Amino acid sequence: MRVRFRDTDTQGHVYFGNYFVFCDEAMSAYMRAIGMPWQEMVKAGTDMFFVNANCDYVGSARFEEDVYIETRISKIGTSSVTTSFVIRNSQGDTLANASVTSVCVNPKTREKVRVPDRLREAVAAFER
Repeated sequence: MRVRFRDTDTQGHVYFGNYFVFCDEAMSAYMRAIGMPWQEMVKAGTDMFFVNANCDYVGSARFEEDVYIETRISKIGTSSVTTSFVIRNSQGDTLANASVTSVCVNPKTREKVRVPDRLREAVAAFER
């Protein structure tokens, strides 16, 4: 992703909360890549709510800099999915390590549901 001016703060580097925006974009791309885009999951009866987000900041990115977000689903529980991210600059330096945990829910009742087998299988095939 290319850092946009609106991603930066008055100090000229990416505002800390925007790293989660980058992670959200990367997670959406990951889900599309494994054949499980969010919209299709909802149509099939499963939505995902974010319940936890963590980020350790190691460096900083600036306006017009390209950042690369390595994304993988690192843990699948009964109803939860944890996605891990490593955000790097174009030289390969780590800028941040982040994780987001989502819980699968029924979109109508918002009650927790088991992670769909189709998602489990898609992740296993992709992560090989």
